[in-house]
Amino acid sequence: MEITVQCCKQSKNDPFDDNDSENGTLLPGLPDDLAQRCLSSLSPSLLFSVCHSWRRLLYSPSFPPFFSLYALLSPLHNPTMALHREVVPQSTIVFFSFDPISSSWRPLPSPPQNPSFHLLRRHPSFLSRNLPIQSLTVSNHLIVIAATTQNLFPALSSPLVFHPESNIWFYGPQISAPRRWCAAGSAQDVVYMASGFGSHYQGDVARSLEQWDLNKKRENWGWENKAGLKDGRFSREAVEAVGCRGKLCMVNVKGNALKEGAVYNVGLDKWEDMPVGMVAGWNGPAASMDEDEIYVIDELKGRLSKYDGEKDCWVKVIELEQLKRAEHIAAGRGKICAVSAKGERIIVVDVRDKPTRFWEVEPPCGLEVVAVHVLPRMISRQH
Repeated sequence: MEITVQCCKQSKNDPFDDNDSENGTLLPGLPDDLAQRCLSSLSPSLLFSVCHSWRRLLYSPSFPPFFSLYALLSPLHNPTMALHREVVPQSTIVFFSFDPISSSWRPLPSPPQNPSFHLLRRHPSFLSRNLPIQSLTVSNHLIVIAATTQNLFPALSSPLVFHPESNIWFYGPQISAPRRWCAAGSAQDVVYMASGFGSHYQGDVARSLEQWDLNKKRENWGWENKAGLKDGRFSREAVEAVGCRGKLCMVNVKGNALKEGAVYNVGLDKWEDMPVGMVAGWNGPAASMDEDEIYVIDELKGRLSKYDGEKDCWVKVIELEQLKRAEHIAAGRGKICAVSAKGERIIVVDVRDKPTRFWEVEPPCGLEVVAVHVLPRMISRQH
């Protein structure tokens, strides 16, 4: 059905002439259920800008949710101040969502505090090093899977999960061997945790692979052991296990250092060697778009590339100064979202546009970005 949009006249005190919204009408002459079906075909930015009744519809629980950015953030770090005063380690991570339609940040509800919740980003004994906090998205859930406490122990005995469409935090199934860092990723709505390091090194943990299947009913959730790695070389640091076309791909070292890769075949429960060209070009943070294409940023060159499996090579998409030393990336809805050096901003690259288009998103004042994800918006009760 074709809809003609007529902009309303603006008053001095209100950007909208909202007479229609006062009597609850979305489209004059149509019942609201039919009007909603018609309006659902319009872009969220248009619904937001026309009138209050359409804007309320856009944010109502019954309307299909648009996608937003979700970020793990930490207070800005001042190492000079830290050296001149006693520093008490504490939870330094907060969670926010960025609404791309209204261009505004909103805090997520507070995570559960029982058990006590502490995810440490920095420790006074390691002022120059950021401690890893690993998160991923699976089946429209944000999952935090590994982090460190103030006593340098694993922070999570169970994954911490947020569901945006219900605005609820909860814990997943208990992890047999909690970790401070690991190789973490997902494929086909299944979470995978490989290798890693707990309170101390354990060889069996460093070679392990476990899965948590979110396709199952919640009462049947649990971690299952899968085919282990041949050695513990992937326990050195926190790395991404990138799911693509039924396989998990990962390298054991971040950045441009000499590294080795491994590929886990989900269907066969079998580890394979990573193609030579894939390893050679994996020189920074990586992510998959809809588990169909893998993107990586060369953190020295600021080059975003896409992997070509047939030719076993990386194809340049765009090269930007802003992408140099990128620390984390997420992919979704045709866009690559990269956390810039020191978490100062988020660079969004629309890889569907020709020529490729990009823009920047500033974090909330006083905070720096640790990681970013793409998920449906949170349900708002008031707008």
